[in-house]
Amino acid sequence: MTQTARLWCKADVKKEVFKGIHMDMNSFFADLQNKISQAVEASPAKDIEKNVKAMMTQGFSKLDLVTREEFDIQTQVLAKTRSKLEALEARVAELEARLAPNEAKD
Repeated sequence: MTQTARLWCKADVKKEVFKGIHMDMNSFFADLQNKISQAVEASPAKDIEKNVKAMMTQGFSKLDLVTREEFDIQTQVLAKTRSKLEALEARVAELEARLAPNEAKD
């Protein structure tokens, strides 16, 4: 075997070893992730999370809160009501202005 061929063989062996190590590391981290997930699922942390959510939901239900959607709808209703009120105020001012000269004649 020539010197170049030996170098190529060594390089191929190194690549295969590296690929094997890389694959082993990936499977190691995947296994580690699975074990951590299982530990968290089986731990009291999951129960604590459920209990905290239930307590917060109960606490919020006691308060007089509205959803964002309800708030946005009421904001739109208020804006329409304001514009109608302004139009009515202008109309009343116009009618009062018309009546003012007639009252002065009387």
